[in-house]
Amino acid sequence: MTNLAASERASLSDLLDRVGPDAPTMCEGWNTRDLTAHLVVREGRPDAVLGVVIRPLAGWTARVQEKFARTDFTTLVNRLRGGPPLWSLFRVRAVGEILNNVEFFVHHEDVRRAAQGWEPRVIDNEMNALLWRRSTQMAKHVLRSTPGGIELVRSDTGEHRAVRAAAPGESMLTLTGAPQELLLYLFGRRDVALVSRDDDAALR
Repeated sequence: MTNLAASERASLSDLLDRVGPDAPTMCEGWNTRDLTAHLVVREGRPDAVLGVVIRPLAGWTARVQEKFARTDFTTLVNRLRGGPPLWSLFRVRAVGEILNNVEFFVHHEDVRRAAQGWEPRVIDNEMNALLWRRSTQMAKHVLRSTPGGIELVRSDTGEHRAVRAAAPGESMLTLTGAPQELLLYLFGRRDVALVSRDDDAALR
């Protein structure tokens, strides 16, 4: 099976080299320097990553990330390209693949789709299958506050996946798009995700 995390890491690093440190991203308030610092800190400073999920530590995370962001940009990108430190849990291939494949894919698109004239990438079948699987796994949690039923539809194959059944009298929310678009939608990149949303279905 393809190591998606490794291929996305390499492609993202190459893109960061091309666009430079001050290019926009789809991450609000972050340019490419900030995004690169985030990814390096995530893999190499576990003490700082805790601030992402533990609010009282958010200030520490921000300070560490700002310090890394002041690093020479080429050096910072090369650090990302070279992978996590030898002692990092991310260095274990199976662990790194699980934790990084979608992370790097989304942030790769954060840089691509912040630029004018972007087009969706052509995705191979294996990668599409992984992105579809992760989308269906995420949808139930991301859309948990959405009332009624939820289903995802792959626009490339027509495959339907019921995320939550609609009870009698409830409406059905249907999200239709290619796997990469559905994943980006669920990650909050709704302004650039090519997804059609149908929540006007007739009541059951």
